[in-house]
Amino acid sequence: MIDIKDLTVRYKGDQTALDGLSLRVQPGEFVLLTGPSGCGKSTLARCLNGLIPHASKATMTGRVAVDGMPTAEHTVAEMAAHVGLVFQNPSTQLFGSTVAEELAFGPRNLGLSPEEVAQRSAFALEATGIQHLRERATTSLSAGEQQRVAIAAVLTMRPRLLVLDEPTSNLDLKGSKAVLETVHRLCIDYGLTIFIIEHRLSEAAALADRMVVMNEGKILLDGPPEDVFRERHLLSELGVRCPDPTLHPHNIAMHSVEGQMQRSGTKPLVQLEDVEAGYDSHLVLQEVDFAVYPGEFVALVGDNGAGKTTMARLLAGLLKAQRGRVTWDEEVQRVPLGRRVGLLFQNPLDQLFCDSVEEEISFGPRNFGSLSDEKLDSLLDVTGLAKLRHRNPYALSVGQQQRVALASILALEPALLILDEPTMGQDWGSLSRVMDFLTRLKGHGQAILLITHDHELVRRYAERILMLEDGKLSNVAPHDGESSTMDIRRERLHEVLSS
Repeated sequence: MIDIKDLTVRYKGDQTALDGLSLRVQPGEFVLLTGPSGCGKSTLARCLNGLIPHASKATMTGRVAVDGMPTAEHTVAEMAAHVGLVFQNPSTQLFGSTVAEELAFGPRNLGLSPEEVAQRSAFALEATGIQHLRERATTSLSAGEQQRVAIAAVLTMRPRLLVLDEPTSNLDLKGSKAVLETVHRLCIDYGLTIFIIEHRLSEAAALADRMVVMNEGKILLDGPPEDVFRERHLLSELGVRCPDPTLHPHNIAMHSVEGQMQRSGTKPLVQLEDVEAGYDSHLVLQEVDFAVYPGEFVALVGDNGAGKTTMARLLAGLLKAQRGRVTWDEEVQRVPLGRRVGLLFQNPLDQLFCDSVEEEISFGPRNFGSLSDEKLDSLLDVTGLAKLRHRNPYALSVGQQQRVALASILALEPALLILDEPTMGQDWGSLSRVMDFLTRLKGHGQAILLITHDHELVRRYAERILMLEDGKLSNVAPHDGESSTMDIRRERLHEVLSS
């Protein structure tokens, strides 16, 4: 199905993304690809459907053939009937006005009958669990919902190879399981070849036949997941996170869950009282009461669409409460909003606009007259961007772009730092270094609100956990009590890791 030999890809400036890589994947295999941010994973994915060399400013040597078709000799349109690619940022490939239109677009362009188009759309909706989104406008979807719609749209094309670039990065536990078990079923029942790029390995590794680890454009490890995970020392050096046998996502409620924490003698940094907020006539947050205190690290969790991003936008001043009060500490209230709250968006491209990494990080503090070379060098170092300081942010991997956006916010030293799903494209090593640095900031009174589906990240760093369910704060983490193929295989994998 996939036959790659001596593949080398270089971008502008002679940056080598893939270096003499060779790989063969048999039809019907379920392959998991991982490695540090910027090691070439997404570049490899773009080679599989012909975006490289046909639609990218990159030079490619070597041979790539998929389903017997050399990609260099066939257009991207021709490859689309054989390879389905879902990008890290799904919003870049959604353009239908509604979900139904998005799913129907591809089959219609294949000239299929209305009946076949409807059948394929219905299958894709059911397979990804988004029947309830069928009539929704694509512009109204959350990031997690966009991810599932993008996957569903690709499934309607019935490709023989399905390539998913971090498909669970913005998905809650239920959504992750639904998507991964769906593609696993497609592999088993329909013989599709599955090629998944992931940093969150526990669920995907439980289903994969084979795991490939890359670094600096080369393949370092290749074999069954249980064999690859035995190379713990090497994986740790690369910043690849092994699944934690002691951690089950359903147990997140066991870790310091509190609806509200009162700190004796400490005034809240910001307090929400009976707050309701939403968009136009659509109410998202209801009866919200909580406070964040100086120097506190709070995690906000919940399913996709529960209102987490709306909460972030409300605290950042990008959205006004329709009812209730948002009260800031008097001293913090006098600080300009740009330095009161720093918000890291889910999609880093929404907040990057300068021509170099160094310029991007310097932009905010320069406007406030608080720029220092020492601070800049420190931020570049802790975010792993020192060697990339002169690169254009748009030429970086998604994970690297995310760290640039974070560093530009940290440079402003906001009183409240809000991280909305900071894990996209991040290897565990890079993520841990940044989170350890943020933990040290708490000693200076900076508060952190972490919004994520990454339960290990929550368990390791959060002092307090708030859960949103249907726009309301809850103290109880739901557990459906059901076992699945993924759960069973995960347990087997954890037995290997525990031995």
